[in-house]
Amino acid sequence: MMYWTCLLAEEGGGLFDLDATLPLMALQFMVLVAVLNATFYKPLGKALDDRDSYIRTNQSEAKERLMKAEALAAQYEQEAANVRRQSLAIIAAAEADAQKIASQKIAEAQQEAQVQREQAQKELDLEKQEAMRSLEQQVESLSRQILDKLLAGVPIG
Repeated sequence: MMYWTCLLAEEGGGLFDLDATLPLMALQFMVLVAVLNATFYKPLGKALDDRDSYIRTNQSEAKERLMKAEALAAQYEQEAANVRRQSLAIIAAAEADAQKIASQKIAEAQQEAQVQREQAQKELDLEKQEAMRSLEQQVESLSRQILDKLLAGVPIG
């Protein structure tokens, strides 16, 4: 019996004895969890949440800026296309004006040249007429001289 009393005495410190140690360990574990939660996990969670919020805010702001930039780029491209069209129209108008002015100047120069040609022709005609008169006078004078010399050498009779 002694053997059984030893066994009974030894059975008292088994693995699943429900004495004050197990609840005390559970209480210590809960306190440790509460302390760790208060000192490490809540600030860490708050920092992670703040960082996530910061990233989301920056990402949404970046998307808005990108949309605004794309809208501005499209607007500037459209304005540039309008300016190109206007400048091409202005250049075409200027070229047309320059062509018109050049045509007018050429026409004026041709008219002026025609007037100068006509004036030169008139002057040449006048000089020709004067030369013909002068030649006629000289021919008349020479024919009189020839006639006088011929008559002077021939007896009248």
